[in-house]
Amino acid sequence: MESAEEGRPIFAPPNIRATFADDGSIIIDSAQPLGDYETHLGEMLRYWATKKPGHLFLAERNQDDEWRRISYAEAALSADALSQSLIDRGLSAQRPVMVLSGNSIDHALLALGSMQIGIPVVPLSPAYSLMSQDFNKLSALFELVTPGLIYVADQGVFSKALDQLPLEGIELVTSGPISGGGATHFNHLVKTVSTDEVERAFASVTADSIAKILFTSGSTGMPKGVINTHGMLCSNQKSLSLTWPFLEHQPPVLVDWLPWNHTFGGNHNFNMILRNGGTLYIDDGKPAPGLIDKSIKNLKEIAPTLYFNVPAGYNMMLPHLEQDVQLRDRFFEQLQLIFYAAAALPQDLWDRLQAVSIKSRGRTTVLTSAWGSTETAPLATSAHFPLDHAGNIGVPVPGVSLKMVPVESKMELRVKGPNITPGYYRRPDLTDAMFDSEGYYLIGDAGKLINPDNPGDGIEFDGRVAENFKLSTGTWVTVGALRTTVIAAASPIIQDAVVVGSNRDYLGLMVWLNVAACRQFVGNTDLGETELFGEESVRDRVIEGLRAHNRKSGSSMRIKRVLLLTEPPSIDANEITDKGYINQQAVLERRSEIVDKVYSEPPEKELLLIDE
Repeated sequence: MESAEEGRPIFAPPNIRATFADDGSIIIDSAQPLGDYETHLGEMLRYWATKKPGHLFLAERNQDDEWRRISYAEAALSADALSQSLIDRGLSAQRPVMVLSGNSIDHALLALGSMQIGIPVVPLSPAYSLMSQDFNKLSALFELVTPGLIYVADQGVFSKALDQLPLEGIELVTSGPISGGGATHFNHLVKTVSTDEVERAFASVTADSIAKILFTSGSTGMPKGVINTHGMLCSNQKSLSLTWPFLEHQPPVLVDWLPWNHTFGGNHNFNMILRNGGTLYIDDGKPAPGLIDKSIKNLKEIAPTLYFNVPAGYNMMLPHLEQDVQLRDRFFEQLQLIFYAAAALPQDLWDRLQAVSIKSRGRTTVLTSAWGSTETAPLATSAHFPLDHAGNIGVPVPGVSLKMVPVESKMELRVKGPNITPGYYRRPDLTDAMFDSEGYYLIGDAGKLINPDNPGDGIEFDGRVAENFKLSTGTWVTVGALRTTVIAAASPIIQDAVVVGSNRDYLGLMVWLNVAACRQFVGNTDLGETELFGEESVRDRVIEGLRAHNRKSGSSMRIKRVLLLTEPPSIDANEITDKGYINQQAVLERRSEIVDKVYSEPPEKELLLIDE
């Protein structure tokens, strides 16, 4: 598969080995040696600051809606100044930098300045500060991390959250106006003069040094702090370069909203730009009502060479790509590859993306995926070969070993390699339980070989092991596969769905509607969300789509009832991540009374009856 612009291969063909054990387990890895890679992320920044100092590294919208830009040389100088300022303040691996706000140039510079001298950066979800009602997660993570410095982009915006924290002895740094005392402006830190102390600290950082701590959303309870070492992050980027060789010949250009407090945006995408001398335009939008328009505006101005998103993001983008010719043509102008991860992509979205590609450029665009987690830095497998449908998560990347273990009706996936975390921050009790006796990380996902006779054809994601359940009839339900199928069946009406039916006689769904798509479907952009729920054509579309799905499905896939959810998923209750991925288990636990409504007798009037 060639790059249209460069005539170079986009993918390196997989070279996969597989060992089949007598107990039914399978070990799969790549025969491609991983080879050498950087010791720490700071080396990447300094390399490009020397090799192409004036090349654009980062850009973001400023208050005047113009692009603020910073080159590699400027970023390296600022990072050194920030390193010195942190040394002067006595920060360390035990007193790291905590970031409460989202993606920004100042956030990036502070993180780079911290990590290159062995001071971990701890980016938290802004939702813990801005969307929470109780601030319990923020307070608990603050207590666990014991930061020496906290950064917020705007002190006023984060004032309520900051008031919940005991900040005595902890420096608050902001890029915005200083309201009240006790804060330092970011520009003051950047003006610090770097000394030899920075060079000594830079040289002391090893592959085992902690670069950052990323908190997983967690299905229940408080998020877990995943230790991310420099070795994890650098080896992961080397694996990526061996599977996507075009990166080293064509510096990538991204327009990206994915949050840096999550491994997809903060590790996979940001570090890919950093290692390959690319350019990142920080997208101030996201796939959410009121914010998607910002992403559309940015994509009309900047033509990316690669585009990364989650299925929920593509679901919200597609109506715009399908209707707006200017956006569509600009989006595909330089595009080499479309990538999705974090959740399974419904085949309907795959087909629609390729349809708009054909309309724009007369051909399809490479569309691919990968698989991993925060604990795997995140790349563990990659579909670095041609695909014509969704669901294939690829094969292990160089350096990674994948073990598939039979567990009940599933093949559980386990991972080993230099990209795997050493454990959870200050939680040895959780760390002890995360590896099997051979040192493989228990990720909790399931998969199955696309072709049992040739593991090199890839692995099909088979859902979370813990999500799957049995009906009262004893029939196993594979939640991950069913969820993507039913979303596609009622396309484009359903935004997301939660499958219910554990120990029940039949399956039901709790559904959130795709508001933008529903308005387009009924031809009325002024309808409020409450009105949409009662719109007969919307309800009929869900019913008709799911009835068509049922006609070709067995008992483990057939839906009998649907309940439309009006309350959005809750951040505080772990129902949704920053990427928009729904946590099935958390939703079921929090909304158990609503689950009971699905099975009410006689059926409550708001239920959509699919097969009665």
